[in-house]
Amino acid sequence: MMTLALESAAAVASVALTEDGRTLAELTLDNGNTHSETLLPMADMLFRLTGKTLADVDLYAASVGPGSFTGIRIGAATVKGLAFGSGKCCLGVSSLEALAYGLRGQDGLVCPVLNARRRQVYTALFRSEGGRITRLTEDTVCMVDELDARLADYAEPVLFAGDASRLAAETVTHAVATVAAPLLRASAAAVAYAAEAAYAGGARGTDATLSPVYLRPCQAERERLEKLKD
Repeated sequence: MMTLALESAAAVASVALTEDGRTLAELTLDNGNTHSETLLPMADMLFRLTGKTLADVDLYAASVGPGSFTGIRIGAATVKGLAFGSGKCCLGVSSLEALAYGLRGQDGLVCPVLNARRRQVYTALFRSEGGRITRLTEDTVCMVDELDARLADYAEPVLFAGDASRLAAETVTHAVATVAAPLLRASAAAVAYAAEAAYAGGARGTDATLSPVYLRPCQAERERLEKLKD
């Protein structure tokens, strides 16, 4: 199975092509939120480098949140456009679950954390064991100061991943295990592996069914709701 995956839920843009559990190629750009300008050219370069085409793709995948509202929308729209009319499976992957899959080679308690601003983080808990990822809690948004309470039931050190890893590690009193710097950031290859695991478990979808997951209203919507209260 060949998978084309996109990651754009945070500042890093990433596109990967995997085949039967092996990464053929992955391109990553950490140059700010320019995803609308970079994702399609990156995918095109990926195909040129590997000699593959869209016709070779069996599964399309994208991280669909939580994370940057703009980045999520762009990633979802891009993968939907690429998959449109192909009849191929198209799956959305939690950006937090994708971060956990980036640590599938390191056993332990995994806590992905993405910056939600104002000392808030998007987070969830996963178990990484023997190359497999098991979800322990649902995706949520909370104050970074609340992470200790969420980790209280676990005696082992926690593995943080994501763009709020440093903030989380500096805030919690819970023991923190070391994670190699490259594994802290989002990866399209990890999105692909998460999607492939979901597909193997029976998940199916199309470009029409894929949609972003925000967890909370965007700033404009929050402001609109506040005005309605006045």
